Amino acid sequence: MFVGFPWKDVTTEVTVTRPDRALRTIQSDEAVMVRQHLNRDFALINGLALLVGGVLSYWFAGRTLRPIEQAHRAQARFASDASHELRTPLAAMRVENEVFLRQPTITDAEARVQIESNLEEVQRLEALSTNLLALSHYEHALLPMNTIEVKQLAEEAVSLSKRMLDSRKITVRQEVAAARIMGNQESLVQLLTILLDNARKYGPREGTITVKGQRQTGQYVLQVIDQGPGIAEADLPHIFERLYRGDKARTGKTGGYGLGLALAQEISKANHAAISVANNKKGGACFTIRLDLA
Repeated sequence: MFVGFPWKDVTTEVTVTRPDRALRTIQSDEAVMVRQHLNRDFALINGLALLVGGVLSYWFAGRTLRPIEQAHRAQARFASDASHELRTPLAAMRVENEVFLRQPTITDAEARVQIESNLEEVQRLEALSTNLLALSHYEHALLPMNTIEVKQLAEEAVSLSKRMLDSRKITVRQEVAAARIMGNQESLVQLLTILLDNARKYGPREGTITVKGQRQTGQYVLQVIDQGPGIAEADLPHIFERLYRGDKARTGKTGGYGLGLALAQEISKANHAAISVANNKKGGACFTIRLDLA
């Protein structure tokens, strides 16, 4: 008889940790953390980039549009002021003529006085429209440049201004050193004429205007010096602006429109020159033009 041993089926459970699987688990966790950090960093960088880009875009847009806005405002203000200046002499002529025509009887002498008054207003309108057209012209003009003798330039301007200077018995003293400059003679003569007329308006009767010229630091410096009361410090930065008139009472006496010096500046720019103004220590104003030597 066969006697068998009672075998028991025993299964030994052995847990074996595989190094490669554990490493992949650790690497996977690290990758998730790295991706999270990267996503957070990218979000932060993109947010900062958008914020900085928006601020810079706003700043550059404002910087670009500011001159356009200023030019638009200046143009609107100029159009408004110019229309006002044009209406003033027209309204004066209308009122004078209406009052004149209401008179029951008119003598020849009265008619002559009225016509002379109308002609004065017409001349003022003509001067205003001429200066407005000249301003528009010199803003976009490409002037032909030639070699000019400065002394001849000054003498021509003084000669053209002689009649208006003689009306106030004003003497012009010329201290112009000989030199040759580059520029457009016709426009520069007009520029000097404007400055001489300005000096005549604000200088004393029977006074003296000095036209001085000399070489200086590679340029030629031409100056027109008057004996007037000078320019208020608050008005100096605006003196070349269109239709700017700081001293209203003084301007009313001269009958100016505030266009002459603005035109002088545009002529200077068209000739690649620079114009500036300052008060003299001894009194009066000094307008300085810096021109290129030939």
